[in-house]
Amino acid sequence: MSNIRVFGGPTALIEFGGLRFLTDPTFDEPGDYPRGGGRALTKTAPSPITPADLGPVDAVLLSHDEHPDNLDTSGRALLPTVPLVLTTTGGAERLGGTARGLAPWESVELARPDGGSVTVTAAPALHGPEGAEAVLGQVIGFVLTAPDLPSVYVSGDNASLPLVEEIAERFGPVDTAVLFAGAARPGPFDGALLTLDSAQAAEAAALLGARRVVPAHFDSWAHFTEGRTALEAAFAAAGLSDRLQFA
Repeated sequence: MSNIRVFGGPTALIEFGGLRFLTDPTFDEPGDYPRGGGRALTKTAPSPITPADLGPVDAVLLSHDEHPDNLDTSGRALLPTVPLVLTTTGGAERLGGTARGLAPWESVELARPDGGSVTVTAAPALHGPEGAEAVLGQVIGFVLTAPDLPSVYVSGDNASLPLVEEIAERFGPVDTAVLFAGAARPGPFDGALLTLDSAQAAEAAALLGARRVVPAHFDSWAHFTEGRTALEAAFAAAGLSDRLQFA
């Protein structure tokens, strides 16, 4: 089983097949952080670790590079030190360096220390309601698979359950789902959800047939409107409390 540690916001370290994957690196101190075309986002809690505490990272799984709650200044400084950064096609063009862009359903094979390989497949994601991409940009999630290992899905900033259904059709049942939740509503779109709310996270878990759900992206920022208590209540209401694991 993969080992997963979440460090606040969307940042998690996933150990899978002898490789170490870091999602959306954010390590900056609390404060207001500007974002393009909108009001600043407010970070409310510090990261429990620094980039120096991470140890070696084989690849960053970056859902998108355009918002400071998914890639901050410290996270950007870390990227050139990592052998591979997998992200959106547009993000790879902006970041350069070791960044490689993946279109939805595109895959890359990474060599494992034991001589096998891990397949990383880009999963489609939508950061808000229909039409959100034109305003908020591209977002992707990721699926980690290997012939001898249980699969891991990382949602990224996805708010679309129909896309989760598509992922489930291709890869389900998924063993572990790292779901970005938090019910983010920083605007625009008249307060529409830009990430899953807690009830949707529980529904996504059911669609994926996930044995384990590790929530991320639900704390440390002021624009998250639902936290741990709401997640626990939603999974209890869905009869899925045994699948929820805070890491």
